Amino acid sequence: MSEVTRRNLLQAGAVGAGAALLPAGWTAAAKAGAVAPPQVLAANDLALWYDEPAGTDWLRALPIGNGRLGAMVFGNVDTERLQLNEDTVWAGGPHDSSNPAGVANIGEIRRRVFADQWTQAQDLINQTMLSRPVGQLAYQPVGNLRLVFGSASGASQYNRTLDLTTATATVTYVLNGVRYQREVFASAPDQVIAVRLTADRAGSITFNATFDSPQRTTVSSPDAATIGLDGVSGNMEGISGQVRFLALAHAVATGGTVTSSGGTMRVAGATSVTLLVSIGSSYLNYRTVNGDYQGIARSHLNAARTVGFDQLRARHVADHQALFNRVTIDLGRTAAADQTTDVRIAQHASVNDPQFSALLFQFGRYLLISSSRPGSQPANLQGIWNELMAPSWDSKYTINANLPMNYWPADTTNLSECFLPVFDLIKDLTVTGARVAQVQYGAGGWVAHHNTDGWRGASVVDGAVWGMWQTGGAWLATMIWDHYLFTGDVEFLRVNYPAMKGAAQFFLDTLVTHPTLGFLVTNPSNSPELPHHSNASVCAGPTMDNQILRDLFNGCARAAEVLGVDAGLRAQVLAARDRLAPTRVGSRGNVQEWLADWVETERTHRHVSHLYGLHPSNQITRRGTPQLYQAARQTLELRGDDGTGWSLAWKINFWARLEDGARAYKLLRDLVRTDRLAPNMFDLHPPFQIDGNFGATSGIAEMLLHSHNGELHLLPALPTAWPTGSVTGLRGRGGYTVGMAWTSGQADEFRIRADRDGTVRLRARLFTGSFTLVDLADGSTPATTRPEADVVQLTVEAGRTYRAARPGVTASPTVTATPTPTSTSTPSASPSVSPTTSPTPSSGARAVYAVTSSWPGGFQGEVTVTAGSSPIRGWTVSWTFPSGQIINQIWSGTHTQNGANVTVTNVAYNGALPAGGSTTFGFIASVSGANNPPANIACTTT
Repeated sequence: MSEVTRRNLLQAGAVGAGAALLPAGWTAAAKAGAVAPPQVLAANDLALWYDEPAGTDWLRALPIGNGRLGAMVFGNVDTERLQLNEDTVWAGGPHDSSNPAGVANIGEIRRRVFADQWTQAQDLINQTMLSRPVGQLAYQPVGNLRLVFGSASGASQYNRTLDLTTATATVTYVLNGVRYQREVFASAPDQVIAVRLTADRAGSITFNATFDSPQRTTVSSPDAATIGLDGVSGNMEGISGQVRFLALAHAVATGGTVTSSGGTMRVAGATSVTLLVSIGSSYLNYRTVNGDYQGIARSHLNAARTVGFDQLRARHVADHQALFNRVTIDLGRTAAADQTTDVRIAQHASVNDPQFSALLFQFGRYLLISSSRPGSQPANLQGIWNELMAPSWDSKYTINANLPMNYWPADTTNLSECFLPVFDLIKDLTVTGARVAQVQYGAGGWVAHHNTDGWRGASVVDGAVWGMWQTGGAWLATMIWDHYLFTGDVEFLRVNYPAMKGAAQFFLDTLVTHPTLGFLVTNPSNSPELPHHSNASVCAGPTMDNQILRDLFNGCARAAEVLGVDAGLRAQVLAARDRLAPTRVGSRGNVQEWLADWVETERTHRHVSHLYGLHPSNQITRRGTPQLYQAARQTLELRGDDGTGWSLAWKINFWARLEDGARAYKLLRDLVRTDRLAPNMFDLHPPFQIDGNFGATSGIAEMLLHSHNGELHLLPALPTAWPTGSVTGLRGRGGYTVGMAWTSGQADEFRIRADRDGTVRLRARLFTGSFTLVDLADGSTPATTRPEADVVQLTVEAGRTYRAARPGVTASPTVTATPTPTSTSTPSASPSVSPTTSPTPSSGARAVYAVTSSWPGGFQGEVTVTAGSSPIRGWTVSWTFPSGQIINQIWSGTHTQNGANVTVTNVAYNGALPAGGSTTFGFIASVSGANNPPANIACTTT
């Protein structure tokens, strides 16, 4: 197996390293008279579909996941392959990556940098500052589950789909007059991968099932209907693999027989089969790998075996749709959407296919839901999907672009729960990064450089040219404050503020005064991965560092103010901020990338790091910094539009922030090419890197809504290619949920729902003409002010929705600010249930319990907590189930259940509410018999 690691690629040359992997592109031909299958149309075209199996091509297989478990489904008729991952299976094991030689040499390194002895500084960094080992460790596969059916000769009417609305991969075909179907999904509520095989003729399903793996494994048959794969992760960089894992597959058949012996399961003559796959890992955290991996695998499997397939599927779909259905998008449809997905990619440059933009947008949301859930690892460079022992760039976390980009759409597209694993990773890095700060810099606080992995490596890796970048941890820490701006969750801020404080403390201890310019600067650092002179990237105070630190210091000061703590630290960070070098305009009219007006060694380099201030930050804006705004445009013109897949995706966000919809859409079309998207829509660097998918989703959201500049800018970069459309459920900083509709490029209506009381500024072309504005709660017209010609400002109340529209436009039923999660599961025959409400207090809070969907054996419910006349910091809701209901999963709260008594507390996620403010938590529960609501519900507050 070829070992293509990050270091292998980078050593191929500091510039153009990815070019060696550039594929010639793949092809797919359109078919006359093609029509999308009914199941694709039923999903409103939010499905990937194909008329051929994936064969052996991993980039044609379809991804499913539940945050922890991932699988690639190949859909071959003769042999189905499920390539399996578990998110904690990493090469090696716990280790200290810090290099104690650093602290004695950091002073000399700085001296050489200030003396413009950059390559000599890099030599000393390579000798004394690099991680031990020099490289970090790889995310690795568990193995494969193969179902061998026999010859595919004569198969017809083949179709395979990935339905994004139900998170289910389906394969159908006809063979020897029998129609076969497979459904595969990864259930978060039940923590198993489920496969359902059916045939329309009794006794037609026969296959052998086996596990195999590139890892060191043994196979077994634990019982007559189960096979097992027990293994350990691989060795790497001189560190022995220490993560143990167990995969189990269990079959239940209707008709026929199931036997298992010697690691092979045989199903013969069945009419339907349910196959459950469970995986356990010994990884508990980056320091501990002695977990009961066998017990975990067995317990999830045993629990799922007690649940029928219909209920498993219903719980899975309800859980997925509670997240996925929060945002809808319609950009129009043409006949191009009737072709298979690979054809749509291949012909995208030459046809009008606006629906593909909506599909790409929702595919990114689907991937984030599937690869990042509360309690899981964050989505890595490949999300959760990897088949190789030594994948490109180790499939870990590249902090100078990949990891932040993965989560750009988390808040804007209403998936804030999916963001939580990043904050868990940051907490880990505050520990490993504190060690690196101490022994390599002699500093307090914590630091992380340009990569980390499952063992939370925080030191300099790969080599000075790439790895000597100090502000990776600082960038991650800024994401804490930005997430708070969306949620307003004070308790979240309180829990995560120490990470911000520690990141700031490191730079208070390590920033040094530039000997000629007088600014406080990082030294040594670089502008990610781009040499400023031949073979020299190390420098002092690059523009990106200054921009990141400006955000870190501002966010730290504002967080301390919100929490009422650390007045002295606030003064320190603001003083340090004011001594950072400003972002400057260079001699070519561009944003300078370094303190000196150097010309980059590779003009079209993939990184455009010095525009961090444009996106994701708000330091460069059209109205606030017009000179820098023009310089940012010039920078992008100089860099050019081409680049790696993820680079193109970042440029979509840049041009959206520049309010240039035409250019942003042009970059989006550039991304949809056969050398930038795989047939399964995975983004290609090349090779596969998932940040391009997430960056594209973020870019489309930025084209439709801005909230980075203290206002909601509605349709700021709408391209003419989307003349008519609508979107619901987008989120804006300040706590707003936004829906919009437009016709012929002109806004019809906006709907804004506020999470909290306050004042909102709305900017849109709509407001330059006649419009109506209504508070939908009571039909009143809010008072407004007009600070600018295209801006209205109004006072809003938590829980209320405000509608602005062109006169005469009928309210659209599709534009709702908070779409209600729905389920495609079979509805329960039980009568509808009236909400249960706690008494309305003058202060404190009240709670309302309601069932939102139900199915045989289960239901989904939600409880809305509304504060009274005074703000609250947190709340506890309790009730007694009257009918034996059992909660299986809950989101936006922490619950305990003792018999029938349920208690839900929320001080760590949206627990704080202003007076009159409200929040909602949801849950999935099982029930046998009548689903009667609790007679009473109590709500107490702190």
